[in-house]
Amino acid sequence: MTPVRHILYVTGTRADFGLMQSTLKRLEADPRLSVSVLVTGMHLDPAYGLTVGEIEKAGLTIAARVGIEAGTPTGALMGANVGRMLTGFVPVLQAEAPDVVLLLGDRGEMLAGAIAAIHLNIPVAHIHGGERSGTVDEPVRHAISKLSSLHLVATQDSRKRLISMGEAEADIHVVGAPGLDGLDKLPCRNRQALVADYGLDPERALGLLVYHPVLQEASAAGAHVASIVDALLAADVQVVALKPNSDAGSAGVRDRLETLASAGKLQLFTHLPRPTFVEFMAAADLMVGNSSSGIIEAATFGTPVINIGSRQNLRERNANIIDVGVDQEGIAAAIGAALAQRRYPANNVYGDGRAGERIAEVLATADLARLSAGKTNAY
Repeated sequence: MTPVRHILYVTGTRADFGLMQSTLKRLEADPRLSVSVLVTGMHLDPAYGLTVGEIEKAGLTIAARVGIEAGTPTGALMGANVGRMLTGFVPVLQAEAPDVVLLLGDRGEMLAGAIAAIHLNIPVAHIHGGERSGTVDEPVRHAISKLSSLHLVATQDSRKRLISMGEAEADIHVVGAPGLDGLDKLPCRNRQALVADYGLDPERALGLLVYHPVLQEASAAGAHVASIVDALLAADVQVVALKPNSDAGSAGVRDRLETLASAGKLQLFTHLPRPTFVEFMAAADLMVGNSSSGIIEAATFGTPVINIGSRQNLRERNANIIDVGVDQEGIAAAIGAALAQRRYPANNVYGDGRAGERIAEVLATADLARLSAGKTNAY
């Protein structure tokens, strides 16, 4: 009998786990695979909703919880916490001895996981490599790709970029974006029921706001989100907003949003469970901010997305994206265009909602002995 392969997934935020939950459960259901989860970062912080509870609720095995230093998010704290995570991850990987470490995206916890794994001679499989974004996320994402042995990419363009970076073609698999899996099954309430449950006016436009700070623009992040909300309110759009992630500049964004929420200008949530977040994304008249969920997932519902600023620069776009700067005049014009458009065709360049089954097949059949033998660039 072929041994069951143990896959260890590293998760640090509500966002990455929400995208991966369907895939992780699919992997766990595959008789050729077993799954455990290394939990760190924002999941363990009550200020961000203590979302480790969602991992427990999903019934997945938690291999370990690795804490980081809390505090006002700054670039220095982010960098220091990568070191703390690396120190905490190594003994977990030694004890778990996974066959593959699975990582998604471009955050510091994923970089720490890749560094720990490669020094323990454990193959790394990286999801969403080869993408562009133009901020600090891009070099971190590419660094993780260079530390990875298996690449599970969302698009053909991402595959081409990794090939140009010297990654072996045979180890790059186009699987689509895991965040699209099961999206059509997640929204349970229609718009009318959703707005009624949250005390919103069904006759007014509804906007979903998700805005995260950009490291290089951290000091201005609070002012940026205030300008966005001002433009939405001026257009008589009801605003449902999520608090930002823990990156540098998030304190300014959080403070502005909390002040506006206290004044009754918007509804603010520390965290929305994935099904509820998807319901709002599907029901909203427009989505505003700079979240990758707007770039990747919202197109499945045809929701108009106003993408603001530089955080998602150079990512592949679906037809529903309206790109603007952080000036209030440009944002106001984009809001008008989005409300006039109403809905876009539900086409999505990032996949067909079957990423999980493709990822399971790659992880179950990859030649791990060859991958563990060492990695060199393909020239």
